Amino acid sequence: MTHLSLHKIRDSLYSQYCRNNNEEEDGLTEVEQILGSVAAQLMNGEEVLLEDQKIRVKRVGSGRLRMVQFRMNGRVFEAIEQNREKPSQWGKLAREKHQVVQFRDVETHKYVAVSVDGEVREYGKR
Repeated sequence: MTHLSLHKIRDSLYSQYCRNNNEEEDGLTEVEQILGSVAAQLMNGEEVLLEDQKIRVKRVGSGRLRMVQFRMNGRVFEAIEQNREKPSQWGKLAREKHQVVQFRDVETHKYVAVSVDGEVREYGKR
């Protein structure tokens, strides 16, 4: 086998591994890609486009934080701009001018993920 064909085999196996583990080739899951896209659009525009959904960004609370509700995998989530005034690590990052977005499952009222400058971390996963 040539060096080139070994690379093709390796790349093919890696692509298959990613598909089997619901990951894209850049290492992000489909959910992480969607949440990252929602976070970027929330922080930088007036609407969020997600598959067949076109959702207007709302301003909520006394801090006029950005918020949008969207449907993903049959569930409803909220993407909420992090309140800079909160004393948490996320509030501190927001005060330092990072773009921090929290994701909350509307049904369970639990926060499921956070995006910091486009990098998504799902809570409960390492």
